[in-house]
Amino acid sequence: MKNLGLELHTLVSRLEQAGDRIMRADHGLSYRRFMVLVMVGELGASTQRALADGLGVTEPSVSRMVGTLADSGLLSVLPDPAGGNRRRIALTDAGRQLVDRAGTDLVQRLTKFVESTGVPFDAYFAHTQRLNAALTDPR
Repeated sequence: MKNLGLELHTLVSRLEQAGDRIMRADHGLSYRRFMVLVMVGELGASTQRALADGLGVTEPSVSRMVGTLADSGLLSVLPDPAGGNRRRIALTDAGRQLVDRAGTDLVQRLTKFVESTGVPFDAYFAHTQRLNAALTDPR
């Protein structure tokens, strides 16, 4: 029996583990924290709630990661002008530089990996985008 669910889960888990090894060894932070920086860069200045939703994790988890990344000088955290207990999150210049440098490195390595398996990268990427789009906008 072909179990696509198990194959997808295993693939994503292994890719995240590989990403974590690359990020820790070459850029000094975990893949999960790197993804926080990427999401902040993609969302622009954002709230912790929006970040948690985008990453599919809890707000307390995001709060801890944001605190660590702010202490490292990679994120700025300011009170939300709308008031309340919300905070606005943005990349610092150092955070943006790290996302650019580490992101380029990771994309190049993943592209090379996909191509080394004999899977055409452009086709794989196009299919991955279609699957993500279908899950984002289910009909």
